[in-house]
Amino acid sequence: MTIKNAEPFFAWDVSAFLALFVVSAFVIVLLDYFFVGVTQTNLQPKKNLFSRWLYFVCFLKFNKSEKYANRPKIVQLAADLYPVLLLVFLFRSFIAEPFRIPSNSMMPTFLTYDFLLVDKISYGLHLPFSNTELFNIGDPQRGDVVVFRYPNYERQKPYEGADFIKRVIGLPGDRIEYMNDALTVNGKTVEYQRIGTYVGFEKGIKMTGHRHYRELLDDRPHDILLHPYMNSRGVSLVVPEGHYFVMGDNRNHSSDSRFWGFVPEEYIVGRAFYIWAHGDTGGALFGPNRWESLKTFTFSRNGLID
Repeated sequence: MTIKNAEPFFAWDVSAFLALFVVSAFVIVLLDYFFVGVTQTNLQPKKNLFSRWLYFVCFLKFNKSEKYANRPKIVQLAADLYPVLLLVFLFRSFIAEPFRIPSNSMMPTFLTYDFLLVDKISYGLHLPFSNTELFNIGDPQRGDVVVFRYPNYERQKPYEGADFIKRVIGLPGDRIEYMNDALTVNGKTVEYQRIGTYVGFEKGIKMTGHRHYRELLDDRPHDILLHPYMNSRGVSLVVPEGHYFVMGDNRNHSSDSRFWGFVPEEYIVGRAFYIWAHGDTGGALFGPNRWESLKTFTFSRNGLID
């Protein structure tokens, strides 16, 4: 499957809702300014017109002394929250955004409920919502761990707008063969080093007993898990231009390019580069077992990603 069969990139996610609020706040205050009038200080041209409007775009005020104490609550709320949410929106859209590991598919590199930071600028500057590239800075390399919008070739409703995380194995034009849990890239067999038998815990306890290997892919070695008794899904293919072949490090427990196809370059959100926390906090704050769940939260796994 390739991009011509993919679901549209846009989805209602955190960034989309942030953008909706930012635009709404801007319109509310702008309409209030033109149709009601904010303060008399706006009529005093202390700065040139461009500087004043630039300040307004950033803070919804024309100068620092401007106040909204006498305006409707909705105008006050919009003006107060706008600068912070605008900054968050710009940071998430162009610099970095958080991502939470939802499954065991990337063990042992990541554990379920690891919290990551995703670098959104290493591969270029992209427009929010469409991910259209404005200018290129670099391209994904073999061994990169990337977060991408799932292309959802099958049009499955549970996966609409979902973000996946996998490791890049094949670049555009690469010939990939993965048979009997052995990887070959462009005719070169990738070497493996046996580490031992994996011992899992928390959500990964079922992985106990899996074979733990280090896969020496180019100059980007990384750890993988293999089932102790059976081989995982095999493929033999050529990666089309403008697409990438990805796999999870937990080879028998990963839904990846071996099953549903290639990742279009336009769907890659960014490169995972840092683990900043770990813990099961999903729904824990409101559930009956909230304190037990929160006990798993820790910063002990902090570190850069290989």
